Amino acid sequence: MSGVWYISDWHLTIRLLLAALCGGLIGLEREWNHHAAGFRTHILVCIGSAAIMLLSIYGFSQFVTEENVRMDPARLAAQVISGIGFLGAGAIMRTGATVSGLTTAASIWVVAAIGLCVGAGFYYCAGLATLLVLVSLFLLNKWEKVLMRDRRHQEVTIKIFDRPGSLGRIATEFGLQGIQIANVNMTPEEKPVLGEKGEPVMELRFRLKFASGDRMVKALEGISKTGDVLSIESKWSSSQTVSRMSSPSA
Repeated sequence: MSGVWYISDWHLTIRLLLAALCGGLIGLEREWNHHAAGFRTHILVCIGSAAIMLLSIYGFSQFVTEENVRMDPARLAAQVISGIGFLGAGAIMRTGATVSGLTTAASIWVVAAIGLCVGAGFYYCAGLATLLVLVSLFLLNKWEKVLMRDRRHQEVTIKIFDRPGSLGRIATEFGLQGIQIANVNMTPEEKPVLGEKGEPVMELRFRLKFASGDRMVKALEGISKTGDVLSIESKWSSSQTVSRMSSPSA
């Protein structure tokens, strides 16, 4: 059989393989940067979207000759566009004032659209969309970091012994490196390990504004040497633990 409502197994195979390639290229960038949805997730989304598009166009070809039957290739594709949002929402995470995963969620959504284009045989659009997405994720990401480096905020969590002047010493180290403290939250530990003089442990969550990564490194190194710090955690630098814990004095 031939006609607009029919496709050969060879062409169907090409479309699914092309969908896997397009989705894999975008997913590889997400995987390389250790995001929630990576290489395999994007491939599966793109292949699934292409398969649904193929099903929507060619899967009901046996009903073409039936009377009172109207073919609508967009009917299943529309459900993909709305339904993929649930998968994208699962990649979005919020930690305090920081929201992450929005770009990954958007990449999942656009990969679904690319899969639909490939499934429909809209190859130029699929290829161009894949290229633009890769440019956005690779090149524009670096450009955005340079453009917004003076406006970004970073969260740093520091556990300290609650001693007089501890917070002041930490704030001084940040100030010496030109790092602005936008906000700080203080939370006492529920089951703290007491220090040498029986001091309780306090968790400090800083929201910082800085332009230079080197200055942040110097600030964290200076803070770790103050003698009050138990641990420092930051998304920007790897977690480090300072050995300051000892049994309380008698």
